Amino acid sequence: MSNLGNIDRWARIAIAIILLGLGWGGIVTGTPGTILKFLGFVPLLTAAIGSCPLYLPLGLSTRAKA
Repeated sequence: MSNLGNIDRWARIAIAIILLGLGWGGIVTGTPGTILKFLGFVPLLTAAIGSCPLYLPLGLSTRAKA
């Protein structure tokens, strides 16, 4: 069940690129850099599948009504 709108998906992709860039680009190193690498995949994955698991129990959706 998709609950992400286009703007939400693109914002998640942008956030993922920033987090992954900081981690993989060597800007943030050590443990914080590793954490950013893992955290970067969360918004990327949710944008790719079009659904945010945290939105479901809260009944939220940024998807336009049909």
